[in-house]
Amino acid sequence: MSIEDTYADLDRVHLAAGVSAFALGLRSADVLSYGRGSPAVSFGRHVAMYLCHVGLEMSLSRIARVLNRDRSTVAYGCHAIEDRRDDPEFDEWIDQVEQGLKGLLPLHAAKAA
Repeated sequence: MSIEDTYADLDRVHLAAGVSAFALGLRSADVLSYGRGSPAVSFGRHVAMYLCHVGLEMSLSRIARVLNRDRSTVAYGCHAIEDRRDDPEFDEWIDQVEQGLKGLLPLHAAKAA
């Protein structure tokens, strides 16, 4: 993996963490921190991992590398969010958050062109 790919992954994870933190009223630094944190921060981190995987199409391994976590930890976080999608209200909320994140991608592509 090139240094450019590594920086791009770092940017993607920071973006997803920022969107997750904003949507949940948290600090992105807390979502990105290595410690477990409060249940709210842990949930915010799971949302960020899910957004990276589903919204930004990153592999679990790449997300884990950036967050300095094990791949199984990222898989657990993504599954935890996926399991909550059975609740229609949560499903609508996470879908809106994901669409907001994806709405930023054309801006990035236009800037890079």
